[in-house]
Amino acid sequence: MSDTAADMNANVPDTSEEEETLKKNDKVLKGEIEAILFSMGESVEASRIAEGIGESTEKTIKLLEQMEKDYEAEDRGIRIMKLEDRYQLCTKKELYPVLIRIEKHPEKINLTDVLMETLSIIAYKQPVTRMEIEKIRGVKCDHAINKLLEYDLIQEAGRLDAPGRPILFGTTEEFLRHFGTDSIDALPVMNPVKVEDFKAEAEEEANVRLGI
Repeated sequence: MSDTAADMNANVPDTSEEEETLKKNDKVLKGEIEAILFSMGESVEASRIAEGIGESTEKTIKLLEQMEKDYEAEDRGIRIMKLEDRYQLCTKKELYPVLIRIEKHPEKINLTDVLMETLSIIAYKQPVTRMEIEKIRGVKCDHAINKLLEYDLIQEAGRLDAPGRPILFGTTEEFLRHFGTDSIDALPVMNPVKVEDFKAEAEEEANVRLGI
């Protein structure tokens, strides 16, 4: 080989070495993300994670998505769950029985038909007042609402700008985790009959507010 050819080859970047370096960098970043999520113990905005590892939010989201796939492929006991624009390190729900066996006093969420019906109304019509829930169900809902608050599936979401300023209720991140969805928008479509019932109630409520 001539000296000129050797010089040309010397100037050509080693793409395999660059790719290996990039993989190592991503591996380090994934480790940093894992440390952040583990130490926080709750959901964290992608932008905050990005700030922590010194990368763009777009790059951070890509790494999080890769980590989610990695955990699934490796059959790990943990998973990364997306909750709206936040991420959290969670135990795989399939392994809950293992955790219950070692927990002295496991808190089991027992969602009866009454609780599920009340929770469904809140999930699809939120933010919603206690009076609206009771109008739709036709019965008092104090016990159901208190239980759902205790289970951290719903929360107070402000107050209605109306006489008495009644409390508004909405779902929580725990609701998303419990039902394995990353957004309220991802909830299954309701039965058309139920949708019409909710629409009628909403129209009635609007008329009341407007004094019609």
